[in-house]
Amino acid sequence: MEANIRTQLLSLAEPKYQKFSAALIPNITNVLGVRLPTLRKIAKQIAAGDWRMYLDTADDEYFEEVMLQAMVIGHVQADLDELLKAIEAFVPKIDNWSVCDSFCAGLKYTKIHSESMWTFLQPYLRSEQEYEIRFGVVMLLNFYLDERYIDQVLPALDQIKHEAYYVKMAVAWAISMAYVKQPEVTMGYLKHNTLDDFTYNKALQKITESYRVDPESKQMIRSMKRKVKKRVTPSIKHSTGERTINE
Repeated sequence: MEANIRTQLLSLAEPKYQKFSAALIPNITNVLGVRLPTLRKIAKQIAAGDWRMYLDTADDEYFEEVMLQAMVIGHVQADLDELLKAIEAFVPKIDNWSVCDSFCAGLKYTKIHSESMWTFLQPYLRSEQEYEIRFGVVMLLNFYLDERYIDQVLPALDQIKHEAYYVKMAVAWAISMAYVKQPEVTMGYLKHNTLDDFTYNKALQKITESYRVDPESKQMIRSMKRKVKKRVTPSIKHSTGERTINE
């Protein structure tokens, strides 16, 4: 099965798209250049068949092979215990923002099993590994920014103290989305938090970039920016990976 899938992926690779896609994910060098909608079609086909054997034998050499596994796990039909085992086995394979964020967005059965998934996510939020934390944070921003969970989400985000760039950006993104969906409680959090200056200011920036925030609120948010001393910034001049709120 895996040999046939790799042959299929190689035949679907587009050199021009490979250059475009690789530029968005600069920390990896194994992109073939297969478009995501095409991968989703293949994932649905696999999920409708013997997906268990596929996940047991799937290769991880190429970015698209890992992304395909992520998409399959989002489409399969199984009981919660089996789904959690599949997620747990996959998370260590995440090594970039694109796979992480696509994987999280596809786990829509989280809405049905919100309490069990919330418990499942807690160790990832306390992890020391960059993409394990990002996985947990992006899951929160996708599925837990409602009235039921917001009072637990904000403290959970505040407790994350990790210096990795993609962790900080995920936390800022999550807080900005929390403001869009739950502005009053999130404003209270913004006035009393322990975020580092970079994450805090980046969250404010992302809020002001949202078309769902009115001009007066944006002006107030801008006035809350912390003034920090200039220092050498991380030498990351590429896509952060975060989808804009406008999307």
